[in-house]
Amino acid sequence: MTDSEADAKRYAFVLLNYRSRSEKELRDRLKKKGFSEIHISGALKHLKQAGYLDDSALALHLKHQAFNNKLLGHVMAKRFLHSRGVPDDIINETLKYDEEAEADKIQKLIHKKLKTMGSYSEKAKEKKLWDFLVRKGYNFATIKNALSDLIQIEEEEEV
Repeated sequence: MTDSEADAKRYAFVLLNYRSRSEKELRDRLKKKGFSEIHISGALKHLKQAGYLDDSALALHLKHQAFNNKLLGHVMAKRFLHSRGVPDDIINETLKYDEEAEADKIQKLIHKKLKTMGSYSEKAKEKKLWDFLVRKGYNFATIKNALSDLIQIEEEEEV
């Protein structure tokens, strides 16, 4: 492969054809392919100007994916965006903490997880739910509130 800006653009289009990528992801992939920094910068500049490369738009898409599809908590959503090469300033601008939304997502996850749980003791269920929600990136206070609400609802149902 020749090392030219046109070849770098062509390869970048191939990569973007598979999925949206951040500038960092594209830069890393082009470097790995052996393109020079000058040609990479020129290709990325062209892609930005043409509207094919937009980290802010990618961050919004990934936010939707993290919150609605994966039901990740705020912490894991930040980590997810960061792993995709979105710059920290864009992550902080895109992801604002919303306690009410976190509570709604955590309730959905709890009900989803309870459907797949076998017949564990209440303590074991609570521990498994706690661990699951921590791995999903929810903070301890939100988890504690959600689990105490769940226990309260279960106690009311028993009465």
